[in-house]
Amino acid sequence: MAREDDTHSIFMGYLLWIFGFMGAHRFYYGRQISGTIWFFTLGLFFIGWIIDLFLIPGMSRSADRRYVAGPVDYNLAWILLTFLGIFGVHRFYMGKIFTGLIWLCTGGLFLLGWLWDLLTLNEQLSDVNRDY
Repeated sequence: MAREDDTHSIFMGYLLWIFGFMGAHRFYYGRQISGTIWFFTLGLFFIGWIIDLFLIPGMSRSADRRYVAGPVDYNLAWILLTFLGIFGVHRFYMGKIFTGLIWLCTGGLFLLGWLWDLLTLNEQLSDVNRDY
């Protein structure tokens, strides 16, 4: 059962691990540098990707300690970013209506904004949850 202060789900981590050779699960847990390395090296030549299968529970605990829990759900925001990010749906969900409209009209600010959100979404969510 999930604790009240859980921000990042182990289930979501394993689901993203399927695409982990592209760094998806590492970005989700706030590990942007290694996520970028995984992206450009196919999960560190698939070896790091296999090892991550065993590291995900620890990454989840670390993310739970690092980020602020609150009414804006990390899992839903990451799903929205992953599948509808260029339309700004995750920004609308966080209450960032103005930038959501910009993302909607510009294809995620010409994909550069979507990339920025991929790198900073956890911090953005922490800030939004902290303000509640």
